[in-house]
Amino acid sequence: MQNFILFEMNVSRLITPEGEKAQINISVRNLVEFLLREGDIDDRKGSVDPFEAMQEGSRIHRKIQSSMGPFYRAEVPLKYQMEYEDYILGIEGRADGVVLEMDEDGTVWSATVDEIKGMYMDVMTFEKPVLVHEAQAKCYAYMIATEYQLPEVEVQMTYVSLETEEIKYFNQIYSYDEIEEWFLTIVGIFKKWTDFQYYHKLELLESVQGLEFPYEYRDGQKKLVSDVYRSIYRRKILFMQAPTGTGKTIANVFPAVMALGQNLAERVFYLTAKTATAYAARDAYKLLVEEGYEGKTIMLTAKEKLCLCDETDCNPDNCPYARGHFDRINDAIFEVITKESVITRDVLLEYAQEFVVCPFELALDVSTWCEGIICDYNYVFDPNVYLKRFFAEARGGEHIFLIDEAHNMVDRAREMYSETLIKEEILSIKRYAKPVSKKLVNALEKCNRIMLEYKRECDGDITVLPDIDMLLTACDNLQMIFEQLFKKEIKFGIYQDEVLDFYFRLRNFTALAYQQDSDHYRIYCDFDEDKNFNLHLYCVDPSAQLQDRLKMARATVYFSATLLPIDYYKDLLCDITDVYAIYVDSVFDQKNRLLMLGTDVTSKYTRRSDDEYAKFASYIYNIVKAKKGNYMVFGPSYKFLEDIKAKFIELVGVDSVIDKANTMENPFSENPFVENGTEQPGNTHLGNETERLENNSKNPENIFIDEASKIEIITQQQNMTEQEREEFLVEFEKKNDKSMVAFCTLGGIFSEGIDLVGGKLIGVIVLGAGLPQVGNQRKLMSDFFDENGKNGFEYAYLYPGMNKVIQAAGRLIRTKDDVGVIALLDERFRFSSYRKTFPREWNDAAFTTIDNLSLKLTNFWAKNT
Repeated sequence: MQNFILFEMNVSRLITPEGEKAQINISVRNLVEFLLREGDIDDRKGSVDPFEAMQEGSRIHRKIQSSMGPFYRAEVPLKYQMEYEDYILGIEGRADGVVLEMDEDGTVWSATVDEIKGMYMDVMTFEKPVLVHEAQAKCYAYMIATEYQLPEVEVQMTYVSLETEEIKYFNQIYSYDEIEEWFLTIVGIFKKWTDFQYYHKLELLESVQGLEFPYEYRDGQKKLVSDVYRSIYRRKILFMQAPTGTGKTIANVFPAVMALGQNLAERVFYLTAKTATAYAARDAYKLLVEEGYEGKTIMLTAKEKLCLCDETDCNPDNCPYARGHFDRINDAIFEVITKESVITRDVLLEYAQEFVVCPFELALDVSTWCEGIICDYNYVFDPNVYLKRFFAEARGGEHIFLIDEAHNMVDRAREMYSETLIKEEILSIKRYAKPVSKKLVNALEKCNRIMLEYKRECDGDITVLPDIDMLLTACDNLQMIFEQLFKKEIKFGIYQDEVLDFYFRLRNFTALAYQQDSDHYRIYCDFDEDKNFNLHLYCVDPSAQLQDRLKMARATVYFSATLLPIDYYKDLLCDITDVYAIYVDSVFDQKNRLLMLGTDVTSKYTRRSDDEYAKFASYIYNIVKAKKGNYMVFGPSYKFLEDIKAKFIELVGVDSVIDKANTMENPFSENPFVENGTEQPGNTHLGNETERLENNSKNPENIFIDEASKIEIITQQQNMTEQEREEFLVEFEKKNDKSMVAFCTLGGIFSEGIDLVGGKLIGVIVLGAGLPQVGNQRKLMSDFFDENGKNGFEYAYLYPGMNKVIQAAGRLIRTKDDVGVIALLDERFRFSSYRKTFPREWNDAAFTTIDNLSLKLTNFWAKNT
């Protein structure tokens, strides 16, 4: 079981009227679970839906409480205060049951505290109470004994099997001296934690009072900081379009930290989808720490990236860090929070190895003590992996959400709030279930028959379903049977992981299905490329789901360099209209950048041909030969890039090109036809490029070619590892007497989140308008928005595509000293519907053709050499 600690620090009470002390509150349950947790991490235990377990536990509580007679008081609220020199510790909770025996005059002379625990196991085998359960009851017993001045008090532990409803009791009588000594010992152990929380908070507040912005304000940056602070103060959602160079990271972090210092908030979540932007946030916090800020900040990293073992097999048999983890974790936490300020992956790994604890669980526990949390979107928004210690049961707080690269949130949110069931997978799980449970087999078969009915309705393309009520009933039953088996720790042999993966997706599917509505979702079925039948619960408009989480924060700032058109993002990223929006002007001189729109080429499918590819290649060659340096070429697919690259080499001459991909694994060997995440039909694999181009060489007679005039080529590969990505970017760092052209995919890993400054990049060429491929889901999306009064083409195709174009172009001009050329090559950029998505600073974009390209380039570089 995962243990959570949730301190409720009333920060406003730190500044109190004279004579009053600040107060720290904690629940009895959290107190004992934090201090007395012990043993191993073990992911082999059965998986039970926590909501279902909570409901069942509440039911059994009520049943037992109602059967205990007239003298049994249920759900008795209890409080205790421990006064220290500078603050008061408040401990409170609710006893499941209390039996008081009184004299005729109402004087209580005897008391029994009853703690009820529903368990998915055979409680009749218990030989003694679970330590933390008994400790919870003993805390209540001490409070009762103190309140009524009793010489002794009885503790009763009532264990109930949630499946059989068998009950086992454990009773123990304690003298007041015994229970007091025990309780004061527990509270005494906890004092170092409350001392830390209180005095650290004072240090933080004091440090913020004198904190100043760490740089000289750039043009417009002070207003940006003020707008963020005002949004926090007024409890608003703010959408911020802020181009590169405006310093938006520190301009968001600084006012959020100032809000902490004014007791407007208790915690800041800096949310991002990219490692690079997470590092930028880390650096901003480090800078503030150097300026005197005393807050604690942690970077949360995925479990797989933190694991110290070869495989993430979290059990005491296979992982030494899981074995006895809870015996040592508190010592590790205290060491981290008292010695570190900005807690990164490397810091966590160092302490995890020193104390032999799981670094991922250490990170989660440490985050409870931090005012700043840098993490991926899913730690706040994903219904399956959100941080339950902060957001369980829709519990909000005085949080601030700073959401970086917010243009990514639309697609990410759709993924989080959508799910798919595959008929053929149900049949596979049914085969695995045959040796395990006939009941499970029958339930799977029921779901399969219903899916078969939907399959017969599907016309082979896409079929939208009005509802799936019959399937949901069957899925509910199937989920219940799975959970009954998991409670009994029944395994599926070598198929265990596959079965668990199916169960979790089934659970997610049913949970989302009960929340979905036709205003935001579409239910449809189709066939995938392997002819499998898929039933999709697709969240087209995630605004309502996101709003449910945004309500848990005091304020939210969505910010990005490409948050245009702003109304599109306001429609899809929140579900209210009373929001703020600001546009931050670029701080860079437009004269340092030549922006051209090539209008005599296109990447439209109907126009793709050798002639069209040759035009694109000619554009690239003319741009590159105008000025020696590094260039990035972004294309809509790997196959498209391969065709353009082949024509480029043919135009330049094979002996004039150094293709670094020839010495590496073929970057297109896996699947060259993926465009915007979808395979393209009707394409054929290319033969060996070197052999094919030798006959077309521009230098057939081996005329000597000056080495410096050659052009180097590097090409993005599919599924690149982090090391391969770093090696790719290192090529831009090298001092080179040749020009280099990097072929990359539009919307891929190199089209955003990288900074190539100081002349490391002098040109970006975008091939096409970036529109997603036409397909079932996109057509459904377009129809959905048309039906809801929006422009379906713009919402489904134009805005997502142009966002990728603007992001790719943004790789150029990252500082005031950068100079370079941006070429957007597609005739569709002539249309106002495309250009209205341009940032304001693109008002100098010039139409061009291949015929007048060289003159524009010559004039630009003559002025900017």
